[in-house]
Amino acid sequence: MNNSDIAPAVRLSGLDKSFGAVHAVRGVDLTVRPGEVVAFLGHNGAGKSTTIDMLLGLTTPDRGTVHLFGTDARAAVVGGRVGAMLQSGALLPDVTVRQLLTTFAALHRSPLSVGETLERAGITDIAATKTTALSGGQAQRVRFALALVPDPDLLVLDEPTVAMDVEIRRAFWASMREYSAAGRTVLFATHYLEEADDFADRVVVLAEGRVVADGTGASIKALVGHRTVTVTLDPRDTDGLDSLPGVTAVDRRGDTYLLRCTDSDLTIRALLAARADAREISITSANLEDAFLALTDPHRADAPTSPQTSRTDTPKNGALR
Repeated sequence: MNNSDIAPAVRLSGLDKSFGAVHAVRGVDLTVRPGEVVAFLGHNGAGKSTTIDMLLGLTTPDRGTVHLFGTDARAAVVGGRVGAMLQSGALLPDVTVRQLLTTFAALHRSPLSVGETLERAGITDIAATKTTALSGGQAQRVRFALALVPDPDLLVLDEPTVAMDVEIRRAFWASMREYSAAGRTVLFATHYLEEADDFADRVVVLAEGRVVADGTGASIKALVGHRTVTVTLDPRDTDGLDSLPGVTAVDRRGDTYLLRCTDSDLTIRALLAARADAREISITSANLEDAFLALTDPHRADAPTSPQTSRTDTPKNGALR
């Protein structure tokens, strides 16, 4: 079968949603192919959770359509093709983790075995623990296990690693890598930019209810278009650094200076010509945090002039369009 004949795992078309005077989601278009791992980034109130709720059929859009694997969202969920881990997901009290998973599995047509679910989620060691005795991070892992129970083709995660410490977070993403390696589709919203950069094939940035960027992490970082030159100088004579060609901002940290610049080659040549004492020079590209801040704050000096880069498919060369 040609790839073009395979229905997208997710297709959102023109989604709009308002709550009173608050316009939470504004014309969101998004297509996710089967097997993709996609991260949703955005400040609180950007529309991430509302979009996820509409994707799962928990909220009805004012306008627009949602299709999962070519069918209605609710039908896909009922059919066990979708697993979800939401921020607001409460756990039944006064039951063990194993009892909870057993109860939940009984609701599905073809669930994973409880033992396999515990193993995949990495929570076998807490199977006999009562839900009321779980730590915040352990409770999140149990919510992840519940999302795995139907053995879904699409896993939707809303801030999955909130309350997890570093060790549990690392184990969680190890489990997720095993899951996605089997060709499953994953869409997750996160505040942790390094998670999006490290784990996602593709990053979608939302701001004020709109998609403002959509592409690989490298492509989105390239949108910012600046680099930082780090140099050690004699702090007694630093006048004129901000007037070097290409420099847009200067930050001092002791006798080390960070020069944000639009053309690092031009800046370096001018710096070496002007300062014989320049040493320990390095150049770094913009990171995902730089790109995220620029894309979601149009008042920043380094904000892209045309931030709307949404598209329905990822070009093979990773470029945005």
